[in-house]
Amino acid sequence: MTTAALPEVPQSKVKAFLRLVMIEHSVFALPFAYIAALTAMFQADKRVHWGELFLVTVCMVGLRTFAMAANRIIDREIDARNPRTAGRELVTGAVSVRTAYVGSAVALVVFLASAALLNTLCLVLAPVAVVPMVVYPYGKRFTDFPQAILGLAQAIGPIGAWLAVTGTWSWPAVVLGLAVGIWIGGFDLIYACQDVSSDREQGVRSVPARYGVPAAVWGARTCHAVTTALLVWYALLTDAGPAFWLGLAVVAGAFLYEHTIVRPTDLSRLNRAFFSTNGFVGISLFAFALLDLILRGLTI
Repeated sequence: MTTAALPEVPQSKVKAFLRLVMIEHSVFALPFAYIAALTAMFQADKRVHWGELFLVTVCMVGLRTFAMAANRIIDREIDARNPRTAGRELVTGAVSVRTAYVGSAVALVVFLASAALLNTLCLVLAPVAVVPMVVYPYGKRFTDFPQAILGLAQAIGPIGAWLAVTGTWSWPAVVLGLAVGIWIGGFDLIYACQDVSSDREQGVRSVPARYGVPAAVWGARTCHAVTTALLVWYALLTDAGPAFWLGLAVVAGAFLYEHTIVRPTDLSRLNRAFFSTNGFVGISLFAFALLDLILRGLTI
């Protein structure tokens, strides 16, 4: 008796799906989840628990993949009418709607399974984390502030990572989560400026579409100033050392740079601000935070 082989998914479909969900953008939120998890481990016993850190990674990537797939599925008709997004995989047919649904379902199962392996509290709260991920793409249909919903969704990462390690609530993690949410909501305000004309034509709601590009850019600047203040608060709450404070100075410099190359009258370098600068913010702060924890006694 022979065992039937499981059907293989063509590599091209997998690659197309990963392009659809922009898997590389995990770099924005994942470093902050690591900061929360490693700080919690440092406070617990000053040791890195690699199994837990791996499961935190799987949780974060799984939830984000589900969120992006859901976003693309829900927005596919809007994307088809916007010249900037008309080349996305669900619009062109490079990824079928069925494949996107299957991929999002697999990502959701992976997220829930890894949450269950962490602890009971993570599993119980996992559905709460899913809700804003699904609500966000609908936000542009009923509110001028969909970036606020995105910020709430992103704030969950550091809070969840701390819960994963300790199984208990943490106000420092909430402060870090708010910093991440407001940071990402802020640079999404800038990103949305590209679609003002299309959004107004289609009735898609956003801050730039409702209040104009200058208001959105100034809103982003305010968000990033608040983010910096929250990161300072987090550093104080966790008794951070000199290396973390140096990292904060680097992040503040990156924010200043971002807002010198993106102006209400000049969006030509928007992609550099969105992808390069914001990717640098997460990675650099994580590097300095890790160095700080090691200098203070964290055992790798």
